[in-house]
Parts: sequence; C-alpha cells; structure tokens
Amino acid sequence: MKTSATDPSTKKAKEAKLWGGRFEEGVTDAVERFTESISFDKALYKQDIMGSRAHASMLAHQGLISVSDRDSILQGLDNIERRIEDGEFVWRTDREDVHMNIEAALTDLIGEPAKKLHTARSRNDQVLTDFRLWCRDAIDNIVARIEHLQVALVTLAMKNENLIVPGYTHLQRAQPILLQHLLLAYVEQLDRDAGRLLDCRQRLNFCPLGACALAGTGLPIDRFMTSHDLGFNAPMRNSIDAVSDRDFVLEFLSANSITAIHLSRLGEEWVLWASEEFGFLTPSDSVSTGSSIMPQKKNPDPMELVRGKSARVVGDLVTLLVLCKGLPHAYNRDLQEDKEPTFDSTKTIIGMLEVCAEFAQNITFNREKIKKALPAGHLDATTLADYLVKKGIPFRTSHDIVGKSVALCVSKNCQLQDLSLDELRSVNPVFDEDVYEFLGVENAVKKFCSYGSTGSECVAEQLDFWVTKLQINTAGHK
Repeated sequence: MKTSATDPSTKKAKEAKLWGGRFEEGVTDAVERFTESISFDKALYKQDIMGSRAHASMLAHQGLISVSDRDSILQGLDNIERRIEDGEFVWRTDREDVHMNIEAALTDLIGEPAKKLHTARSRNDQVLTDFRLWCRDAIDNIVARIEHLQVALVTLAMKNENLIVPGYTHLQRAQPILLQHLLLAYVEQLDRDAGRLLDCRQRLNFCPLGACALAGTGLPIDRFMTSHDLGFNAPMRNSIDAVSDRDFVLEFLSANSITAIHLSRLGEEWVLWASEEFGFLTPSDSVSTGSSIMPQKKNPDPMELVRGKSARVVGDLVTLLVLCKGLPHAYNRDLQEDKEPTFDSTKTIIGMLEVCAEFAQNITFNREKIKKALPAGHLDATTLADYLVKKGIPFRTSHDIVGKSVALCVSKNCQLQDLSLDELRSVNPVFDEDVYEFLGVENAVKKFCSYGSTGSECVAEQLDFWVTKLQINTAGHK
C-alpha cells in the first residue's frame, strides 16, 4: 500500500470545523498543531471506515436514514478507502483526526447524505470502536508471529537431539540438561504469552458504538446490530464505561511487555552463548553484524536489540498507565495520547518476534565446544545425592555427603566420576560400585524421570506434544 500524503499547513482560508457552530473564531495555528492527531491516528482508517459502514447500515435499518442515503454513504466510503490505499488521499491537519478527515472527504464527495452519517454517534464512541477493532487485529497478528517463533524453536530443538548443555542457576553451573528441554522452556513461555493476548482479545471484543458522547442517545438505534456486524461479542452494557475505558489497551500492552521480557531473556542467553567465553553457538553471517573499526568482530546484534527494545515495550505500557491514572469519567482529551504508545508497542513486539525467529533459523550449536565445557562445575552432584537417597540416606545427609565429595574433587582438581570407589568411601561407606551409573552428565540426564524433567524420554514427550500442537512437519528431522 502506498503512503497517503499529509497536507502541510496551508495559506488558504481555514475550513469551518464540523463542530464549529457555537464558535465565533477558529483556533490558532499553535493550538491546531498541538491538538491534531491525524499524523498518527490515520493508521485507524480501515477500522474507521468499517465502523462507518456498519453504522450507516444500522441507521438505514432503523429508518433513521434512507436506503438511498445509505448506499451513497457506502459507495463514498469505498471510494475513499481506495484513494487512501492508492496513496491519493490527502490527510489534512486542519481536519484534526482520521474521523473528521474521512467524514469531511465524504461530504465533499457525496454532499448532504454524508452529513447524516454522524447521527447517534460521537467521536468518543467512534474512536473507541476503531481502536478496539485495531487492537483486535493487532493481537491476531502478534499471536501468529508468536506461533511462528514457537515453530522455529521446536524445529531447532529437533535438529539438536540428545545435545546436553550446562543448565544454570544464578548464572552458575547447576545441572546437565538437554538443549531441547531449554528451547522448549521458551516455547512454553511463548504459549502463555499468546494465551494472555487471546484472553485480552476476548475481553476487548465488546462494542462501544452507540454509546455516543457518554450518555447514549434518544434515537432508536440498534447497538446489537452494529456489534454483530463488526464481529464483536455484544455491545458494552454501560455507555459511560464504553467511552472512558482503556483497560483493554493496558491489558494489551501488559501482555506485550511480558512477551518482550521473555524475548529479552532469550536474547541475553544467545548473546552470552555466542561470546568467546561460552562459544556454545555460532550465528550465521546473515544474522550478524561487524564493527566499523575491529575487522575480526562478528556481533549477534539482532538479539542485543531484542534485549534492548524490550525497554521500549515496557515504557509504552508505563506511558499508558500514567496517562490513565486519576482521569475522571468519562472521556478526556488526554486519552488521545493512547494511540502512539500502542502503535509503537505493537510494531516493536512484532519486529522482536520476527527477528528472534529469523535468528533461530540461522544459528548452529557447537557440539564439540559444549562437550568440552561439560565436565566443569560438577553438574552430576545432585544426581549423586539422588543415588544416596535411593540407598536410604535422608536427603539433608545426602546433600552433606555429596558436598564433601565435591570438596574432595576440588582439592584433587578432578570430577566426581574420576574419584575411585575407595575415595568415595572415605567420605562415606555407603557408596558402592553402582554409583558410577549416576556419575557423568550422560548418566545424570538418563536418571531424570519426573514429569516435565530433562530426562530423554520426558523431553521426547514434550517435543511430541509441541510438534502435534503446532502441526510441524517432522520429515527430515528423524
């Protein structure tokens, strides 16, 4: 779609405002510049035209306008929509916002019938209808991007079967885990992110149109008809709430913020893993950047920016929270400021999701480097404690015995599996030959068996679940 033009301030005589009947003089240029919103709310044009189509059809159905006037309005709106999409429509700052621009252009196009379109409608309920429709579409778009990233992560997991990596707590080595298990942890988080957005979509999907300025109307409109035609669940029950509510936007941006935080954690992990200090993964050149001064550099910049742009998404939420704080019912002009943070949050989270999927499709895990790194950190210590529990030793006592065994390893600069049976028995005589079935990262991973754990069979079940849920074609991965 081409970008429609926006007319700069003109030297021609100012057009009378559609609301200007009681005013004797026009606003100053400074006020006009300060109060306009067309520079950003023109993004709502599709939803505005959709709402006007439904409203005009309802007015005709209720006998408030003629069928002929309805048809003229609908044809005029079709014409305006085509002009916008072809880049031929001129957005005028003196017409303030997307609603007045389209209505005034419709009046220029079809004359008197256009003046009937605003019957039983205020910009207050009109903009909320547009905005709810826009957010609904945005949520669908984001959820689709979340699923795309989930597919990329599950596919990456399938490509790296049986690869054991160190698991971390406090950024210190903790226990051995399968890489597939770690990747699926992000898939789980993303699934909750999608669920929050879909919950939000369900709550926002109620129609404010017909609430008018705040008190409703004395004209015999059918709010259920417009609600149905626009795909809403029902009209909002309270007209004051309908025009003053912004909790659907707060919830939407909150869901985006949680998603952004999850993506920032993925970004941080992969930035660390791509460093020389870790060396666990290598991004391809297609998702890396270089340095203007250091020829050797290969930076995972996309994931650094994912980490950084999460701040923007959280900031957009905070802007909305502060904007809505302490506002009296019903509509206040402050609420014009809800659009830009919402548009920015949406654009940013979509970009973050897209680049994370792109990165996931263009990285390689360095198996040899990971394998060499695995012995450090005594990752099998907890599994050794489980061994002692199975021998009838209370866990707290087992914890102490293994701690002393690790201390012995530290003094000898070796791993638990390197200790002889006599050395282990010097710590506690309970140890037997079968202890070596629990030592070493491969043996440790095999011993995990609890639901949801990192054991091979458990992870295979998790992977099968996501392959089925996301309908992933496994050909070539087995």
